[in-house]
Amino acid sequence: MPRYQRHIFVCTNLRPPGNPTGCCSAKGGEQVRLALKEEIRTRKLKPWVRACTSSCLANCSDGVTVVIYPEAVWYGRVTLQDVDEIMDRHIMKGEIVERLLITKLNDAPRRLAPLDVRPAEADAALPDSKSDE
Repeated sequence: MPRYQRHIFVCTNLRPPGNPTGCCSAKGGEQVRLALKEEIRTRKLKPWVRACTSSCLANCSDGVTVVIYPEAVWYGRVTLQDVDEIMDRHIMKGEIVERLLITKLNDAPRRLAPLDVRPAEADAALPDSKSDE
């Protein structure tokens, strides 16, 4: 089994104030990333799911931008209120959250495999270290 089944990248790019494109940082990118990490931790999914910062994903006009791999699904205008739905539907069940899709960037399948969480693997999972916070 690969180390992570889902890898979530959250744009936290910062542009100067007044930039016409805007930036995901000013739209709450870091808060969204932290909320995703907290959900991963709370749901005990650290061996299977990782949420990381990303520099510019060249889509800040649709920010906060979130890309989930290996499916390469691009979500835009993600807010803290969307985190539970992304976790419940996309991460756990393998369902696309259609209302958040950045359609011009998505040619991904509309049905994904659900997360494969096996309790025995959790016991031998990655150590719960502070280095990935």
